[in-house]
Amino acid sequence: MIQITLPDGSHRAFPGPVTVAEVAASIGSGLAKAALAGKVGEGEDARVVDTSHLIEQDSRLAIVTAKDADGLDVIRHSTAHLLAYAVKELFPEAQVTIGPVIENGFYYDFAYKRPFTPEDLAAIEKRMAELAAKDEPVARRVLPRDAAVEYFKGLGEHYKAEIIASIPANEDVSLYREGGFEDLCRGPHVPSTGKLKHFKLMKVAGAYWRGDHRNEMLQRIYGTAWASKEDLQKYLTLLEEAEKRDHRKLGRELDLFHIDEHSPGTVFWHPKGWQLWQQVEQYMRRVYNDNGYQEVKGPQILDKSLWEKTGHWDKYRENMFVTESEKRDYALKPMNCPGHILIFKQGIKSYRDLPLRYGEFGNCHRNEPTGGLHGIMRVRGFTQDDGHVFCTEDQIQPEVLAFTRLLQKVYADFGFTDIIYKVATRPEARIGSDESWDKAEAALIESLKASGSEFELSPGEGAFYGPKIEYTLKDAIGRQWQCGTIQVDFSMPERLDAEYVGEDGARHRPVMLHRAIVGSLERFIGILIEQHAGAMPVWLAPVQVAVLNITDGQAEYCREIAAKLQKALPNQDLRVTTDLRNEKITYKIREHSLQKLPYILVAGDKEKAAGTVAVRARGGKDLGVMSLDAFVELIAQDIASKA
Repeated sequence: MIQITLPDGSHRAFPGPVTVAEVAASIGSGLAKAALAGKVGEGEDARVVDTSHLIEQDSRLAIVTAKDADGLDVIRHSTAHLLAYAVKELFPEAQVTIGPVIENGFYYDFAYKRPFTPEDLAAIEKRMAELAAKDEPVARRVLPRDAAVEYFKGLGEHYKAEIIASIPANEDVSLYREGGFEDLCRGPHVPSTGKLKHFKLMKVAGAYWRGDHRNEMLQRIYGTAWASKEDLQKYLTLLEEAEKRDHRKLGRELDLFHIDEHSPGTVFWHPKGWQLWQQVEQYMRRVYNDNGYQEVKGPQILDKSLWEKTGHWDKYRENMFVTESEKRDYALKPMNCPGHILIFKQGIKSYRDLPLRYGEFGNCHRNEPTGGLHGIMRVRGFTQDDGHVFCTEDQIQPEVLAFTRLLQKVYADFGFTDIIYKVATRPEARIGSDESWDKAEAALIESLKASGSEFELSPGEGAFYGPKIEYTLKDAIGRQWQCGTIQVDFSMPERLDAEYVGEDGARHRPVMLHRAIVGSLERFIGILIEQHAGAMPVWLAPVQVAVLNITDGQAEYCREIAAKLQKALPNQDLRVTTDLRNEKITYKIREHSLQKLPYILVAGDKEKAAGTVAVRARGGKDLGVMSLDAFVELIAQDIASKA
């Protein structure tokens, strides 16, 4: 007898070996119809298998359906094969290579004599739907490696044969067939093509064979697949909204910045973009000042020997920009931490000085690959709101609690209130005593509990030198961005010989907390642009008010209004522009509305005579005519509330 244990703890007995599909059928016809795969085993040893998989000994089994994350992966993997099937039907000379699952979808790489066109993509997607409607069974078979190589060579699939030839000679390989198409794959796959109903092909891009630029260029077709029509439509709507919010597009339209081929991976900030940058930086500078941080500034270039001591030269060298002077090797700093330790080491530090908090808007450079660059979100030159806290082990928890509460306030001010918290704990390869790790991990966990934040653990995901908390924010359309972090570091103070004099008069190593709230300012500003779709809150907007005249007769009055507004608030200047061009007022209003300005003030003869302005708020809202003092009160409230 074979005994199957189900997720609810119940058992089912079978007289002999049984397939996943047979177990599902024994539970109910509905589950049998919904079954896409099975998950055999438990914990880390569990594996997802086909419904045709034969279970030959007592096992734990979960039936995988489209409602499960594993089921969605199976759907996407199988849809990638359906894509290859359709391509081979329409373009028999095309050669198939690899087709993995990726986030929200899949891709498949093809070698073909000409580029695929948008019309080709439409035809392929149509053919995929036709093949899915045929509901052809998907069957698995196993061949010895060498036999599989010869089989695919016989089909003219030389890329596939090359992949198989790289597998050890004593291993068998599995193939999956649906209709007239057979492909190399480990599986698992859906039991039949009829399970694949909700998919869409997205785009074609170039990709080097095996990711090596020395190899030939292939064509990569991207697609997405979902468990339901509603999920597919929701995702496509999200993509449409994300495209509208794309910071690269808005950066051009709002004249904020540009990326230039003369300096790839770095940002040319235009006046309005730099004004936005300054608002973020000055806000974070006030955060430093109000929370006990001392702002410091380290050099851009540091000697190779320092990076060797910290371990970066061995582990990070290929991502560092290096230079040479007078027969000495230097590197542009990829991070600020070593410089802060060198500052800490100047002069004797006492336990009375701790915790000691340094903050820096540190310019860093990392030699990111060209293919990984993305607008201002992923660049080679960036500035971090970098901070390091030097403290004792007993001070870790209160420092982390204070940091979490500070981060929550900062994110809320920028418009983010939904935060995901993860505690990454000790990896197998690590330094430091178990006692230190126990204390550090407990401090991070207890600090999050004290802050009232729900969190999850990421076992083994900590750095080799210590555990960390990762803070991920959700934006207005549900996307997640990991920005903030606080990391406990036992290693770098040891490597660079940082010390303080304890209460006992002896020398001790401080614990170093690496912390960032927004992280890269470039990336965070990109996130802000997309979060607010370019319509920045009044306190952040590069231009807060535009003053427009209707005719030349009000030009001087508009200049006076602008001058008064700029100095109207006691602690800051309002950012005001005037538009006195000889254009129709409707044209000027529309133009400034497209620039997403928070307020447009219009003055005609009536307003000039009464000393008032007609106020329009973003979104076409007509707030009517008001005095300048009333408008100043209105905008001051907006700025103070960060609305």
